[in-house]
Amino acid sequence: MSRISKVIVGLMPAILMVLVQVAYTVSMILYKLVENDGMSLKVLIAYRFLFASVFLVPLAYFMERKSKPEITAEVLFQAFLCGLFGASLQQNLFMEAMVLAGATYATAMYNLIPGFTFILAVCFRLERLKIGTLVGKAKVLGTLMGIGGSMMLTFYKSTEIHIWSTHINLVKHLHTKNVPTTYAWGSFLAFGTCVSFSVWLIIQARMSEKFPWHYTSAALMSVMASIQSIIFALCMERDHWNQWKLGWNIRLLTAVYTGVLSSGVVWVLISWCIRIKGPLYVSIFNPLFLVLVAIAGSLLLDERLYVGSVIGLLFIVFGLYIVLWGKGKKLKRTPEQEQKLTKGSLEVEPLEIIVTKETDGKSVDDNNDIKSGITIPSSLSMENDHL
Repeated sequence: MSRISKVIVGLMPAILMVLVQVAYTVSMILYKLVENDGMSLKVLIAYRFLFASVFLVPLAYFMERKSKPEITAEVLFQAFLCGLFGASLQQNLFMEAMVLAGATYATAMYNLIPGFTFILAVCFRLERLKIGTLVGKAKVLGTLMGIGGSMMLTFYKSTEIHIWSTHINLVKHLHTKNVPTTYAWGSFLAFGTCVSFSVWLIIQARMSEKFPWHYTSAALMSVMASIQSIIFALCMERDHWNQWKLGWNIRLLTAVYTGVLSSGVVWVLISWCIRIKGPLYVSIFNPLFLVLVAIAGSLLLDERLYVGSVIGLLFIVFGLYIVLWGKGKKLKRTPEQEQKLTKGSLEVEPLEIIVTKETDGKSVDDNNDIKSGITIPSSLSMENDHL
């Protein structure tokens, strides 16, 4: 039973990250429904982080009040940056990219996050590249396979596959906006979304090192994000006060779900996983978002699946497996093994000098284990001690 529990504990970060992507997929479906219903997405984002704050602040107080987190000026500044890059700015950029370039293209660009995070993590020395080692090659190969699979899933169609047909289309009866598509500007915003999210993962990793209170960290981030997004929405929608009205409809459901689950619960899980596994481990699960969106779109929005979608899905799954395998190999190494790794894959054994004393013509070792045949007389050793 203990072995099974250890396996479950070891798989817990991966399971939680998959659930995070499922929560994001449901949010995307709800976003499509609300956008077709005519609600301003800027106002929705403001409500999202407001509900997240209402949920997280009491939760953080009851869960971590005994440990008394020390909230300093540095922590508040880091929380402000996390709220900016990981929430308000990132979400507003993504929504605008989805409107201008289309949801599929914006979602595909979203999967460049692992690549940007890997580059930033190497630059900030949160990840060691070690391209000459097997683990380093696995990280690079798995990241590239995940990104390549995401692009193939979106842009390579080929033959349509008829696996299932639910005949369900949740948006066919809703009002659809006639929004002009501007791919150039939408692509730029989608690129900015990836950079913003990657910067947040790096800042969150730095913040978790000195401030390991996950609930309080998520609560501070949500409060900062709600203030930022509300100010932005008020400036952009100041002449459309009817956009702020919520009833017992899809708008309220989306605001509560995205605030409580997709922001509140998810931020706590991401903060915990970043502290345990690092920012690259968290970001490598983002390509699953596009896979789940494609499946959900096929089941609920009557969207079509193609051969290219299946091939891209396989690339993503294998890419994730390779990166996780490399991560597992790295975590199994002992500190002594890590010290043996230098540039490339060379291993250098340290030269150990054993100091011996001569007693009645016999050599007596001061150490328990003899690991080298080199001996130094005790007199010479004592002279070196004074140098």
